[in-house]
This record gives sequence, C-alpha cells and structure tokens, in this order.
Amino acid sequence: MTAKLIIASNNAGKIKEIAEILGDLPLDCLSLKEAGISQEVVETGDTYAANALLKAIAACREANLPTLGDDSGLEVDALGGRPGLYSARYAGPNAGNAERWAKLLSELKDVEWEKRTARFRCAVALAAPGREPQVVEGACEGIIAFAPRGSGGFGYDPLFFMPDHNCTMAELPKEVKNRVSHRARALQKAKMLLMEWLRE
Repeated sequence: MTAKLIIASNNAGKIKEIAEILGDLPLDCLSLKEAGISQEVVETGDTYAANALLKAIAACREANLPTLGDDSGLEVDALGGRPGLYSARYAGPNAGNAERWAKLLSELKDVEWEKRTARFRCAVALAAPGREPQVVEGACEGIIAFAPRGSGGFGYDPLFFMPDHNCTMAELPKEVKNRVSHRARALQKAKMLLMEWLRE
C-alpha cells in the first residue's frame, strides 16, 4: 500500500527529482497543485531550514497529509555567500534562469578560477499530522563555471562545476546527480525518517 506525500512545491523539475530520489519508498508523491493546495507560502525565514519548515507545515495543515518542504540556495564565496537564500529571486522576482546566470556571471567576471568556489545547500523539512516536524540538510561543493554548460537539471546546475566529476551538475547523468547533489544528500537523510514513519 502506498502512502501519500505532498511535495510542497510547484517547481516541476524539483518535484520530479525528489520523486525519483524517493522512488524506492512506497510513496505517492503529489505536487501542491495535485493536492489541491493553491496557497503560495512567502519565504520569510532567515535560514533554508526555516523556509523549508514554513512550506512543509503550511501544506501539511491544509491537506492533513505528510508533507515534504525544501529550500535550497547557491552560496558563492567571492560574493560573501550570495545569492544564498535569495537564489531564486536573485535577478528579480520574475527573472528566468538565463537572467540569473547572466547576473551571477557578471558579478564574477573579474574573479579567477581558484576563487570561484561555491556550494549548493539544501534543507528538507518533514511535517505530518500529530508529529513534531523534522529538518535535515545536505551540501555539495563546486566552482562557478565561466559559462553555462549542459542541459540537465534546473536552476544554477549549468554553472556549477564539480571538480570530482569534471563537469557541471547539468552535465551529470541523472542517476549520478540523484546520488551526489545537495538535495540528494538531504533527501537520503529524509528517507531514513520517512522509512521510520512508514514502519509505524
């Protein structure tokens, strides 16, 4: 028997990735839209964990179902950790990926390769009726490339070069990304919690 799990997002790329990583659990993953939830949670938290909790708790309350919320961002050392929490809104509220990439690359245009270090960070929150919400985190180190490369993934993946794999995250085979990315690392921890919940 499969249990329902709401993924507190309407980002198709993110939902697909999360559902794939959790694919070996007996879960039916639903987007907010599929769960009939129309409210958009305003991310007012000052950490990834706080924002992930806001999303998970809001959807869990509305649907009365177990919910997974996540928040993630790109932290570039040469920019003092920016864009960080504001990664999605970095080039303005309605900007697309190309505009975000252009802004990031313009801010790093005079920064040499060795100083373009960065990391993706992700927090995953789990909320369920009658349970204490829980948060787990994952991170992944890399370097900001001089130009986007690759067509896989989403967000900043084409700019995130991974020295261990000698390619950007957007060039990684999906099954590799789903093992080594920041979200994959957080979700592996979340999976342990979900397995406990399912056993109960």
